[in-house]
Amino acid sequence: MAESKIDQIRDLLKSIETGDPDPIAVVNEAKYIQHNPQTHEGSEGLAQLFQRLSKTGPRVNMVRGFEDGDYVFAHMEYDFASRKICFEVFRFEDGQAVEHWDNIQERFEPNHSGRSMVDGPTQVTDLERTEENRLLVREFVQTVLVGGHLDKLDAYISDDFAEHNPRSEDGINVLANRLSETNDGTPCIDYRFLYWVMAQGNFVLSVSEGYRGKDHCAFYDLFRIAGGKVVEHWDTTEKVVPQSEWKNDNGKF
Repeated sequence: MAESKIDQIRDLLKSIETGDPDPIAVVNEAKYIQHNPQTHEGSEGLAQLFQRLSKTGPRVNMVRGFEDGDYVFAHMEYDFASRKICFEVFRFEDGQAVEHWDNIQERFEPNHSGRSMVDGPTQVTDLERTEENRLLVREFVQTVLVGGHLDKLDAYISDDFAEHNPRSEDGINVLANRLSETNDGTPCIDYRFLYWVMAQGNFVLSVSEGYRGKDHCAFYDLFRIAGGKVVEHWDTTEKVVPQSEWKNDNGKF
C-alpha cells in the first residue's frame, strides 16, 4: 500500500536528520515553490542540502501530522544546535509536493500551567466535523483575533481552555487579558489578516499576519476542538524579515 502524504512528509523531514536521499523523491523540484524568505530557491538540490544538514547532528520529530486535501500540515520539533518548534505546510500536485511554507521559533520552557509547546493530544478524531470545525476557527480568528471583539470570546473558547503558548497559561480569562494587553495604546498582539484555515477532524490550523509589538510577524495557531468550542491551543510566532533580506521572491504567505 502506498504511503500517505503525511508519512511521505514525515520521511522527507526526517531525512534532514538521516541524510537519506530517497524521501526527496516526493518533491517535484522542477515545480517547487519555497515560501521561507530566508531559503534560496533552486540554488541547491534538496538531497544535497539535507545531506549537508545531517552532518551537523540535527534532531527532527513530527509531533502531529494532518492532511487536508492537497495539503499536509505538521507540528514539528527540531534541534539545529538550538531547539525550535515549527509548523510545516506542503501543497501536493499530481502526487508530489510542489509548494512549501513554514513558521519557526525558539522552543521555550513550559508555561505557568506546566504545558510545553508540543505536549497534549495528537489523535485525529471527529473527521465528520472537519468543515464545521474549520468554520468555527475561521469565525473566531476573523471576529476575535482580527476584529478585536473580545466580548465574543466565550462563544468560541471553552471554559477549561488549555494553553501551550510559553508566555501564557490556561483559562479563557487569561486569554482575554493577553489579547487586550497594550503598550502605549498599541496592542501587544495585533492580528491584521487571516490567510488560510486548514483542518482535519478536531485539529485546525490558522495562518495569519500581524504584529507583536512593533515586529511584523506570521502567526500559526493550531486549535483542538471539542463540543463545538476550542479546548486547546498551540502556536508559533515568527518575525517576517524585511523584503530586502529575502532570498526568494515568493513571500512568506
